[in-house]
Amino acid sequence: MGVNAGGEPETIVRPRWDADLDACAQTAREVHAVDGYPPYMPDDDFRGFVASPDALGAWVAVAGDEILGHVALHRSSHVAVTQLATSALGVGPDQLGVVARLLVASSARRQGIGGVLLERATREAQERHLVAILDVAMSLPAAVALYDRSGWTRLGTVVFEPPEGWPIEEFVYAM
Repeated sequence: MGVNAGGEPETIVRPRWDADLDACAQTAREVHAVDGYPPYMPDDDFRGFVASPDALGAWVAVAGDEILGHVALHRSSHVAVTQLATSALGVGPDQLGVVARLLVASSARRQGIGGVLLERATREAQERHLVAILDVAMSLPAAVALYDRSGWTRLGTVVFEPPEGWPIEEFVYAM
């Protein structure tokens, strides 16, 4: 691991290790408190949220020992997202790779980390011959802006109805 021109540790993206889960959960907890993402968190289980055992892969952005961000690639999302994406794209559900759990610590924002993590998960989907999709709550304007400026195509909107709480309106995107 190198250092940048200012003497700070270089930021790298690498696969997420089990040893990273507590730090990733803390980042998720902080992002939830600051931004409201994720908008639905049953039992405040942030560790379970980032651990996502069904993930095809998960990556972290790190500088030195500090976790700055996280992203994962999943096989599926909730039913409404899958139905919209398969209909709009003309592919089967088994051809989708869902970019999920994109988190960037508030102290590391505006440095391009979200874009780099997004690119990493998208590249993994492409390498697996999957169409990368994602869903994002309409109430998260910074995330929506990231996907819009990163070249993602908005497919439409869906409503996620959590078991308890208010319905969440979401945009669905494809790369």
